[in-house]
Amino acid sequence: MDESTLVNRLFWDERAPIHAASPDYGLDRYIDDPSFLGDCVRFDRPLLGDIGGLRGVHLQCHIGTDTISLSRLGARMTGLDFSAPAIGEARRVAAAAGDDVRFVEADVACAIEVLGPGQFDLVYTGIGALCWLPDIQAWARTVADLLRPGGRLFLRECHPILWAMDEGRSDGILAVRYPYFETTEPLVDDEPGTYVQTDATLEHTVSHSWNHGIGEIISALLDAGLGLTGLVEHRSLPWNALAEGAMVSDADGEWRLREWTDRLPLSYTLQAVKS
Repeated sequence: MDESTLVNRLFWDERAPIHAASPDYGLDRYIDDPSFLGDCVRFDRPLLGDIGGLRGVHLQCHIGTDTISLSRLGARMTGLDFSAPAIGEARRVAAAAGDDVRFVEADVACAIEVLGPGQFDLVYTGIGALCWLPDIQAWARTVADLLRPGGRLFLRECHPILWAMDEGRSDGILAVRYPYFETTEPLVDDEPGTYVQTDATLEHTVSHSWNHGIGEIISALLDAGLGLTGLVEHRSLPWNALAEGAMVSDADGEWRLREWTDRLPLSYTLQAVKS
C-alpha cells in the first residue's frame, strides 16, 4: 500500500463511526423509513432516470447511504470502499433497514480483482470521491472494465474549479489558490475536524488529495472506451464549501452562492456509456 492510500485510509477509518453517529447523516431515517432517500440521490434522480433492475456498483461509497438510496430506486447495488469501519457501518444500516445491498471492502484500484470485469450496468460515483484518487486515467480504466458493453457511468462531483478556490476567504472574493489540473504530488492537508459536528479529538488529521480538470476526466473516459452522453454543470452542491456567509442552503438541502450565483459552477453531473 502506498503512503497516500495509507494516510487517507487512516483518515477515513477514524471518521466513519463519527459520521455514522452524526445527525447530519441521519442513519435512523434509513432504518425507520424504507422509502427514505438521501438528499444527493434525490437530487440525482431526474438525470438518473429509471434504474430498476440494473446491476450497479457505487465506488467509494463511504457509509453507504447513497448506495442504499440507489437500491431503493430498484437497482441491485454493491458498494465498495477501502475503509473497513465505513463498510461495517454500511452493512449495519442495510441489515437494520432490510435493504439487500452488498458492501465490499476494497480500494478502487482493486475493484476489478474483487468484483470481476464486465459485471455492472451502472457505475455510480458521488460527491467528494475523485479528489482522493491520484490518477484519473487509472480510475477511468477501472470504470470501463467494471461495465458491461452498453453500461453507464453516472458521476456527480464537486466541480474542479471549486476545489481550486481559496475556500477560507471571508471578503466575498472568489480567488483561485490550488491547482485545477492533476498534479503528480498530492495536496497535503492537516484538518483537525471533519465536516459533521463532533466533540471528538481526532488523531489522524492529515490527508492527501488531487484535483482533476473536467477535460482530464472526459479525456480519460474517452481513452478508456466510454462515450460521453451528458455533462451538466450545477450552481449548487450538498454542503457549505466556502467561508461562512458566502453560501446559503435551499429547500433541497443544496448550498448555493449567496450572491451572483452565475459566477461559479459548484458541481457537475457527467454520464458516459461503454461502447
